[in-house]
Amino acid sequence: MKHTLSILLQNEVGALVRVAGLFSARGHNIDSLHVAATRDPAVSRLTLTVHGDAARLTQILNQTRKLVDVLQVEHCSESPESHAA
Repeated sequence: MKHTLSILLQNEVGALVRVAGLFSARGHNIDSLHVAATRDPAVSRLTLTVHGDAARLTQILNQTRKLVDVLQVEHCSESPESHAA
């Protein structure tokens, strides 16, 4: 399954690297990633898509929430994997 996640994190040097590093260390490939400002200049919104089953997704969500820079994690959507030629 393909999952879209929304993560609010502190707009600090290295915050994005720590999130991406966690996904990489756990064997998750990030399919797409977008970082945008929020109304609060101290907070950024990271939206990303990853593939994985429910158990792996639950694990990575819980681990992401433990990162010091992460303020909030939401699982926005899930969709079947597409196999385009």
